[in-house]
Amino acid sequence: MSLKQQSPPLWTGHTRRSILKGGLIAGAGLLVSPWISRASKAASPSLEKYVDPLPVPGVARPSSVDDGIARYTVRMSQFEQKVHRDLPPTTLWGYNGTWPGPTFETRTGRPIQVMWVNDLPVQHLLEYAYDQTVHGADMDEPRTRTVPHLHGACVLPDSDGYPEAWFTRDWVQTGPFFTTKTYHYPNDQPATGLWYHDHTLAITRLNVFAGLVGFYFIRDRLEDGLNLPTGPYEVPLLIQDRMFNPDGSLQYPVDLAGTHQCWIPEFFGDVACVNGVAFPYLEVEPRRYRFRILNGSNARFYHFTLADAGGRPGPVFNQIGTDGGLLPAPIQLGDLLMAPGERFDVVIDFSGAEGRVFTLLNDAPAPFPGGGECALPEVMQFRVTRPLRGRDSSSLPSRLAPVTVLSPESAVRQRFIMVSEADRLSDGYPIIGLVGGSPLQASPTSPTGGARWDDPVVDAPAVGTTEIWNFVNLTTDAHPLHVHLVQFNVLERRSFDLARYLNTGEVRFTGEPIAPEPNESPAYKDTVKAFSGLDQAGNVIGMVTRVIARFDLPAGTAVRPGQRFRYLYHCHILEHEDNEMMRPYDVVG
Repeated sequence: MSLKQQSPPLWTGHTRRSILKGGLIAGAGLLVSPWISRASKAASPSLEKYVDPLPVPGVARPSSVDDGIARYTVRMSQFEQKVHRDLPPTTLWGYNGTWPGPTFETRTGRPIQVMWVNDLPVQHLLEYAYDQTVHGADMDEPRTRTVPHLHGACVLPDSDGYPEAWFTRDWVQTGPFFTTKTYHYPNDQPATGLWYHDHTLAITRLNVFAGLVGFYFIRDRLEDGLNLPTGPYEVPLLIQDRMFNPDGSLQYPVDLAGTHQCWIPEFFGDVACVNGVAFPYLEVEPRRYRFRILNGSNARFYHFTLADAGGRPGPVFNQIGTDGGLLPAPIQLGDLLMAPGERFDVVIDFSGAEGRVFTLLNDAPAPFPGGGECALPEVMQFRVTRPLRGRDSSSLPSRLAPVTVLSPESAVRQRFIMVSEADRLSDGYPIIGLVGGSPLQASPTSPTGGARWDDPVVDAPAVGTTEIWNFVNLTTDAHPLHVHLVQFNVLERRSFDLARYLNTGEVRFTGEPIAPEPNESPAYKDTVKAFSGLDQAGNVIGMVTRVIARFDLPAGTAVRPGQRFRYLYHCHILEHEDNEMMRPYDVVG
């Protein structure tokens, strides 16, 4: 049974509620998170949609090429950029002075090196939103520390962007895990669309919101031979929601009556920005286009459809790839559900649609799946108004790339990783989110029994072994869970006996397996939607999302027996990962 067939009980009708030890639900009835109503009092000025053309990020250029290795220098700086015709320029942070940063273009088996340089000012751009009560944001920590992470890449730990490997301007101060100024990316992966962004402990949400994000594409010969749309007909789309003040400055809401100094559980903006422009339009020819879509939002899920002004459906999405690369064959979809951190590679054919205008619509609730506020119904517009410059010689192949799904029988171990939230009993306001741990370990400092970032590492797969990870979601949120280093396969989702788990720590499945969606399997993924669930009566049920991964290090890595390589996994809702929903793990030689 597919997830889409299960969507009514999994997607709709509930808002955040805590699930406490013993199966008790905090409060009576459905609780709307109070911060939403408080934060939503702030709003961006009214902006006319579709008055600015969509820009395409520039391509990163190496400063030198030595011994076949391209070397880049990328600077993080503060600058101003126009994001809408009717707004003054916005002060931002970005890589090489743009939001998004320059796009890296490289090839499989062709390593590159990048020196990431912090040229940011001493004071944080969003200083008022800096919360010293979340882990890693102590008074003594420098405000403008950064560390870039290449999301989805198979790299060694010193180049992974570990949250405590941060550094400041001129490397005057560095975090305890900092080891190198220059990152090495082996690119020993098939063709895929990765992305890079800041990953600093405690302030990822602020640094990414400020603009520290960019695309990274790996190409290979197989992709070259598929005759997909290329050049001006291959368009990256970085989608992020934002809020602005009338003077053009970024507006990141804070909540002084929450459970922390000013932290908010999720950010949901009222302006859709694509490639750094608010509500843009793209003029297209009546032909095929390839769109590399990235949900780079802090917390917002998107459920996309295309429609014209009369509400008539637009052309379908032909999804050809996802996080880790191409799918075995195109999948024709009328809608796309994207979580933060996910990438979808799609072909849209505008042939025969001359003169028509299509809007990219979104109806995903926020928080997902049970919220009902902070709607962002429109994102961007496609205008089929350019004349065809020549015959469209591209194609949509019936076969793309082989994808190997690991056999569950090959797994040497299963891990059950609890995903939990502790909420304030008076009103359901979130206090903390956690991954790992056990309900049997509940304590005053960890009401759910979940593990914190600084707790000892317990997940330590051996190099080259295969494991099944079961993400046991006890919350009513869907969480996009990202595992560094690996690309995994999604196996299934399945409900379980929640009360038994809370009382004994044992996962006993109660429902039939729910097969992954067609664009999840067979596929290589690094970010998976760990859904929550409801039964037919509207009661909260637990939901397990099962993935399988082989924990390989980059090819050629020399490994000593017992040597430990430090990585991490976390929720990719940035406000969640900044408040403890993140854990380290080791790959052991």
